[in-house]
Amino acid sequence: MCKEIEAPEMRTERLRQEEIKRNPAGNVSDAFDRGENGNLVDLAGGLSWKVTGGILLILIGFLAALLFLK
Repeated sequence: MCKEIEAPEMRTERLRQEEIKRNPAGNVSDAFDRGENGNLVDLAGGLSWKVTGGILLILIGFLAALLFLK
C-alpha cells in the first residue's frame, strides 16, 4: 500500500499529537519550559520566509546603522 508523502510540518504535528495522547502529563512540563525559554525555530517556523527575511534585513540594517553612525 502506498503512503502519501506528507509535509514536514504535518509530520511534526502528527507526532506531537501522538505524544500528547500517549503522555498528557509530560507534555504540560514541556510546554511550560518551552514557553518560558522561547524557541527561535518555532518562531521562524511559524512565519513565512518573506516575513523572516524582512526581520533579518531590519536587524542587519539596524546593526549597520549603529556601526556607521558612531
